[in-house]
Order: sequence, then C-alpha cells, then structure tokens
Amino acid sequence: MIARRVTQLVLLFTIAALAARPSAPADPPAAPNGGPAQVTIDNFTFKPATITVPAGTTVTWTNRDDMPHTVVADDRSFRSAALDTDESFAHTFNAPGTYPYFCSIHSSMVGKVIVRKR
Repeated sequence: MIARRVTQLVLLFTIAALAARPSAPADPPAAPNGGPAQVTIDNFTFKPATITVPAGTTVTWTNRDDMPHTVVADDRSFRSAALDTDESFAHTFNAPGTYPYFCSIHSSMVGKVIVRKR
C-alpha cells in the first residue's frame, strides 16, 4: 500500500516538473529583414549558435575573444583565416539549406546557419 502511494507521488511530481519546463523556441533567431546577419564569437561560443537567414544574405562573424578563432563549414564550402580580436569574416549564402560550422582551433565550438528561400 505504501509503495503504491509513493509511486503515485513520484508520478505526480514528474508530471508537474515536465509541465513547468519552458518550451523551446519554435525557430532559431532570424536576421532582420534586409538587415545584416551577425554572429559574435565570444567566450568560446558562437552567438547565436544557430541563425536563420533568407537566401542571398551575407553573414558576418566577429571575434570578441582575446584568442584567435576560425569559422569553417563542416563541408569546407567556406573557411576563414584565424580571426584575432575584433576581426571579422563574412560569407554570402545563396542556396537554401543548413550549413553547420565549427572553429578549427577549438573544435568544441560549433554553430549553424539555416538558409531559407526568399
């Protein structure tokens, strides 16, 4: 009898905890219409980690860290030189698709550009 009551309480708390969790955003951050698409490299992360842009958009990455970083597509379709503090790299995305990328110096740093049709 006690075991059954404990099981019911655990189930109740589990349901309450799941209901209280914030939901994930429906879409990743998008570049403003007609505006520049910016990714900041700071504290060993790409911010935002995922950005959604329309085809034809130029995305610019700017390094705000004190360490050099790179921006390299997983498929090597684009690649920056090592970017020192306050240096930038830009790439224009013409074709819709998903473009994962990383820092070749710090491989745990990853990001993604999602390109949608205009």
